[in-house]
Amino acid sequence: MFSKSCKYAMRAVLFLALNSSPKKKLGVNQIAEELDVPKHFLAKILQQLSRNLLISSTKGPSGGFFLSEENLNTSLRKVVETIDGPEVFNSCILGLPVCSFENPCPLHFKAIEYRNGLLEVIEGNSIKELAIRVKEKKLTI
Repeated sequence: MFSKSCKYAMRAVLFLALNSSPKKKLGVNQIAEELDVPKHFLAKILQQLSRNLLISSTKGPSGGFFLSEENLNTSLRKVVETIDGPEVFNSCILGLPVCSFENPCPLHFKAIEYRNGLLEVIEGNSIKELAIRVKEKKLTI
């Protein structure tokens, strides 16, 4: 359901939540290497997240990316909507331009149930809460 860019963004945000702080900033090279994602692709994603104030960054020799307390308290929904757009939660799952409640596609009502459940999960958890669960369960990002 989410684009590759969005998945990389979510992983990068969780990685930053677990490994960075205002005093410990991480460069795009290190993040890309740790996540095993293309550096230039990730750099564009991180810039987009930074421009939308979902991650913090500083320039210079001791610069890099990190999450502020405000960033940590943001829901993952904002990350998803920044990368894939808000329509990811209300567009037709089959990509049909005329799908609606009045003119539903064959998957419309099941897709709504799925999307609403997914939306509840990602909206109801802050980045910080998700990072804590990742750490507790020793999951690989």
